[in-house]
Amino acid sequence: MKVFKFGGASVKDASAVKNVAYVLSLYNKEKVTVIISAMGKTTNASEAIVEALWNKEKSKFEVLVEERRNFHLKIMNELFENKDNIIYSDISSLFNQLKEKINQTISSNFNFEYDQIVSLGEIASTKIVTAYLNQENLNAKWVDARKVIRTNNSYREGNVDWEITNNLIQKSFIKSFENKDIQITQGFIGHTSEGFTTTLGREGSDYTAGIFAYCLNAESVTIWKDVPGMLNADPKWFDNTIKLDKISFKEAIELSYYGATVIHPKTIKPLQNKGIPLYVKSFIQPKSEGTIIQELTKFDALVPSFIFKMNQLYLSITPKDFSFIVEENLSDIFKRLSRLNAKINLMQNSALSFSVVLDQDKINIKTLLEEFQSSYKIKYQEGLELVTIRHYDTPTLERVLKGKKVLIEQKSENTVRVLMKNID
Repeated sequence: MKVFKFGGASVKDASAVKNVAYVLSLYNKEKVTVIISAMGKTTNASEAIVEALWNKEKSKFEVLVEERRNFHLKIMNELFENKDNIIYSDISSLFNQLKEKINQTISSNFNFEYDQIVSLGEIASTKIVTAYLNQENLNAKWVDARKVIRTNNSYREGNVDWEITNNLIQKSFIKSFENKDIQITQGFIGHTSEGFTTTLGREGSDYTAGIFAYCLNAESVTIWKDVPGMLNADPKWFDNTIKLDKISFKEAIELSYYGATVIHPKTIKPLQNKGIPLYVKSFIQPKSEGTIIQELTKFDALVPSFIFKMNQLYLSITPKDFSFIVEENLSDIFKRLSRLNAKINLMQNSALSFSVVLDQDKINIKTLLEEFQSSYKIKYQEGLELVTIRHYDTPTLERVLKGKKVLIEQKSENTVRVLMKNID
């Protein structure tokens, strides 16, 4: 049995949904579990709906809900000739229930409401895709991930209860494969013991594929994307990218840790634990080889990989009493950063100061300064660039640093990280 994951771009419109059906037809009569994300930019649109609900902006809420309804209806009208297909009533009911929320009492927990609403994008997309596959005689069954992936009550960042989830998935899926070739379910979502919907964090659909593969002892996972495989750099920032044909689980985890966005960081671990290979393939060219991520490390150093993080904030923190930076200071600094939900991309310390690099667009500088000003002197620089190079060599490094001023450079045997800015 195989596990496939299709992201939002692969189901963004009717032609994309038809292409998913074509890809699945290439695996005719094989048993496939398919994880599907919300269509196109629906998750972003759903977040705006949550905000309007939370702020009690009734008119805006209703307009946004209708926009999403019409977006899905347009796709359905291009997929289904029979307008009496039950999918129309299913999707209409879904959006009618959502629209009614503005007239109901909502929770005082924003994250709870977020999960109940944003998850509906996955429900809608999987229902539509399942109906289309069955119209095309591909013998598919829709499965509700809100019934089989059990998490705790950490809304927006649900932690999986692996024992219960394993039992629920095996109970639901194994028997259904006796008379169904394809089972369709949602990425990104789960449920609590009370039956409330949770989400696994943004971009968590890859992780969902890893969860199902682990619990079903799948032979492989394939993540279908609009790129030919894992590239050694983001084409937005780097010319002449190279496809990585084969890398190890270890290398994929390293790349994810440093910020590579092709694979969700949590995805790898359950696959590595059971030795399940992960393929990254193109839904545009589904017969091409793509990238395979597996146990062997001997292929990792063949091609340097580049990870670019733009718009970085460099923060230098110095105790006002000029005391040395020791464990007590560091503990206090980390607590303050944690209160701000600040994710550190790079850190470095000297005797008197501790420096961190953060994503500038994820932090409020004014709030950050207020947090530290009582005990520390703060200096900062904005608009910087952080580059990580795995398996670097001197020519590669020189190419990246051309025309740049280096603020921090950190090297290990396999990795160099450079914080830099353009030379004026």
